[in-house]
Order: sequence, then C-alpha cells, then structure tokens
Amino acid sequence: MDIQKLIRPTIKALAPYTSARDDFDQIGAKMTFLDANENPFDTTVNRYPSVQPFQLINKLAALKQVSPNQILLGNGSDEVLDLIVRAFCEPGIDNVITLPPTYGMYKVLAAINNIENREVLLNRNFQPNISAILQVADSYSKVLFLCSPNNPTGNVFSVKNVLELLKKFKGLVVIDEAYIDFSSQESWLNAIDDYPNLIITQTMSKAYGMAGIRIGVCYASKEIIEVLNKIKAPYNVNVLSIYKTLEKLTNIATLKKDVAKIKEGSTFLIEEMQSISFIKKIYPTETNFILVKVDNAAKRYQQLLEHKIVVRDRSSQPLCNNCLRITVGTQTQNKQLVKLLKKLEL
Repeated sequence: MDIQKLIRPTIKALAPYTSARDDFDQIGAKMTFLDANENPFDTTVNRYPSVQPFQLINKLAALKQVSPNQILLGNGSDEVLDLIVRAFCEPGIDNVITLPPTYGMYKVLAAINNIENREVLLNRNFQPNISAILQVADSYSKVLFLCSPNNPTGNVFSVKNVLELLKKFKGLVVIDEAYIDFSSQESWLNAIDDYPNLIITQTMSKAYGMAGIRIGVCYASKEIIEVLNKIKAPYNVNVLSIYKTLEKLTNIATLKKDVAKIKEGSTFLIEEMQSISFIKKIYPTETNFILVKVDNAAKRYQQLLEHKIVVRDRSSQPLCNNCLRITVGTQTQNKQLVKLLKKLEL
C-alpha cells in the first residue's frame, strides 16, 4: 500500500511549524536558552516542553519493543485520533468507517472535521461484519476504526477478523487499544512492520491510572508518524505529564498489581451479579468494565444515582438496549455496589 496516496494533498505540501528549540532537543549539554521568550527564572516549568519528548519516547520504545520513530505522543488518545483524521481525510470528500456500538469520539471527530462517517453495526457477537464493511467502503474510505477491546461491549475482535480487514481494506486500519492491558489477547504492536496501513493507539488513562494527565500514544510506521508530526501542535504534551509518565513507567510492577486487582474485582462483580434477578445478561469482558443487560436501564440507573453510585446507561447505542456499563472499582466500591444491587431486588 502506498501511504503517500492516502495523505491529503495540502498536508503533503505543508511546511510544518518549527520551534527554535528543535535542533537542541537531543543535546545533553547544558545550554543557555534565550530563544523562545520564556521566563528565565527556574520554576521547574518555566521552559517549554520538548517538541519531541525523546526521553519518554525512548522509554516507551524500549518497553513496547518498537523503534522510537514509530511513536507519536498526544494530549490523550483523542488528539491522536483527530490528527489521523485531519492528515488523511479531505473534508467534504472522504469518509471513515466505524463499527457501532463503539467509542463515540470517532463519530464526533468525523463530524468536527466534516468527514462522512459510515457506520456498519457489529454482529450479534459484537464482531466486525467483514463483508458489510468491505461493501460500504469505496476509494474515499480513508480510515477504519477498530476498538479492541471494544467500548462499551468489553470484548476483543478475533485475530482472523482483524487480519482479513488489514489485508482487504484499502485505507488505514486504526486499532484503538485503550484497554489492551486488561486483555488476554496480545497487542497488535508486533504487526506494525507487516502492515503499512496499521495504526495502533494506546493510552495512559486506563490501566496506568493517569486519566488526568492526558497522554495518548500512537504507534505506526515511520512514514505515518512523520505525517502526523507535521500537523501536531509543537508543544502538545506538557512537562508535568511527561514527568509523571516517566515516573510511572519506571515501576511496571505496580501497574501489573493494579491490573490484577481490577481483574479480581471484575470476577467478583460478575459472580455476584449472576444471582441478581433484574440482571438479564452479563457480557464477557476483557476490560476494566462490565456491560450488563437489565430489565429497565433507565430505572436502575436512576436508583443507583439516588444512592450516589454513577454508572453509564448505554441504551442509546445499537445492540445495547437496556444495558448499563459498570466500571470495576476498588474492593470497597465493588462490595458497596453489589450490596445495593441486591437491595434493589427487594
């Protein structure tokens, strides 16, 4: 696949903004910077962050076993997803394909950028409908969004289905792996070199417990990363977020413990909810949340809210009528939820 043919002509011709600091980001020597109109007094945050935070990029590259030039950092995954749409989709002409029920920002980003969003529902097993996707795609279909593990359904897409789409879809295939750390299925990162149209997004917001710092990561070919770097804001990732992420990445053992506790909490909730009469179905999950079908989602949502427990009513999503999405909490929170659910049966 020729990625150059997918890039918007205006983006291909774009001369990106350059910072005066670009040439010095990787120099280790102490420099006197009088170039960027910063406050000279050291507050630890008086300097602009690196245009490319190489220390963090190199750390991620080592952990994920990819090349540093295959990584782009964003202000959350949403910025990364937006960059992909803006770089490859011509407003008013091109389209993207999404697979509801899925993460709602794909649709929002398409609308913001005046890009048609062609929706192909997942099948009853919450798997991609391959034939329908390929049928609705045309020469203007630039991006296919696959959320796996999927939000709000909680399941992963089969390897066979994803491979078929990678081989047959003529545009970019973006696999959103926000919840991959909770899954038994391996990340698609090891397939980047095999499929030039593959883009993977991950986040520090879920398993890493840092939703507040807004760090998203894009993994793709060097060619795609170079395109996205042309249009990203020069200082899109702030210094405090970089420091906090580096700190977290030095202690992966803590991450693994947290993930294990969340999985234990998920197992506890699923076992306890099976005996609750108004819960009609509990969907399998490979995430930190559980999708459950209840007798009346609006009613149950309101009852939980009255007891100061907030969940998400996903009834407006296709195939999710009367479904609540429940995030796994702490052991105390999970027990509190179960106690209340059993009380509501009476």
